[in-house]
Amino acid sequence: MSTATGRKEDEDEIPQLEKPPSPPPHTTFAARGVLIPTFSAFRPRDMRITSSQAMTHVAWNADGRKLAAVGIDRIVRVFQPEKSLEMRSATLYSGGHSDDVDYVAWHPIHSELFCSSSQRDRRITFWDARQSRHVQQLSLKYSPLEVIYSPDGRRIMCVSTNTQLIFLEYGKSGDDTKESWHPVIKVDKGTGHSPTASTAIFNHTGEEIISSNHNTHSLRTQDYETFSDKQSVPAHVGGCSTIALDPRGRYIATGSYDSIVNLFDTTELICVRTIAACDNAITALSFSYDGEFLAIANTGTYIDICATETGVPLHRVPALAPSSAVAWHPWKHAIAYCGQTKAREGGPPPAAVLSIFGAT
Repeated sequence: MSTATGRKEDEDEIPQLEKPPSPPPHTTFAARGVLIPTFSAFRPRDMRITSSQAMTHVAWNADGRKLAAVGIDRIVRVFQPEKSLEMRSATLYSGGHSDDVDYVAWHPIHSELFCSSSQRDRRITFWDARQSRHVQQLSLKYSPLEVIYSPDGRRIMCVSTNTQLIFLEYGKSGDDTKESWHPVIKVDKGTGHSPTASTAIFNHTGEEIISSNHNTHSLRTQDYETFSDKQSVPAHVGGCSTIALDPRGRYIATGSYDSIVNLFDTTELICVRTIAACDNAITALSFSYDGEFLAIANTGTYIDICATETGVPLHRVPALAPSSAVAWHPWKHAIAYCGQTKAREGGPPPAAVLSIFGAT
């Protein structure tokens, strides 16, 4: 493991941002009295570990003091970035999976609770960061690809590798006297079958599901309890790869394999803005805690930070590798992202990477 300091070789490959047209004056930061960070003054903090596999997912906990990363083995690593981003400083959570961990999600309210998932062992494992051993395991019928908590932390939605949606709820089930996570069955009223999606999230109240499917290329909202359709609109010609929700409740952002990001108004589900700054397929999106900035991860070696209200690109963050995930800090203007470096002839072997950029 080593901490990267030299980036010249990687930065030389990063295309320069093109200057966009001037936005309407009333939408600018100055007109709205918003102070923006000097992103150009920050430099990424990188952690590398030699690995034939990538760090696949990274997530901040509710209070922003801990950062979890998974992907290279059966272990969940939890860092405290304010103290150190060194691999040896991470707290390790093991024994919850029989194969590699792919995804990690923190409880939206409780800062010590989180869950991890593995596509290969088809498990979701629940943890309390104050304990070394997991508190619960659930085996699933399908391989979980994404795991999403509802805003109150009492529901979980899993997107599986075959696009089946799996739902879990926290509470008492049957003769159980103790609350725990258990599966619940949902039926899509439009098809009469189990709900499907390629990517999905809860809305801010947890009463609706916002989803997209590669086959239909549309953005869809459905009632959680009845799974009846509420709205459906075209999203991307190239297929929607990721969805993010503005914490202010104004916008839904969708990313596509065609490198386009669209912002939809949450009230009428009308596309109000398109961001075409990126040159590669979009892999992940994340809004800042104040909703003012959108981080765009892609298959290139950079992260774009754009202004939400104008779509204007503000800064291109150099990355050691293409990033599979990006996440804004819950109360700072900082992002975490992860991936894997490419092998170069005569160079070092591939390495899993975890990076933080911004005001930490």
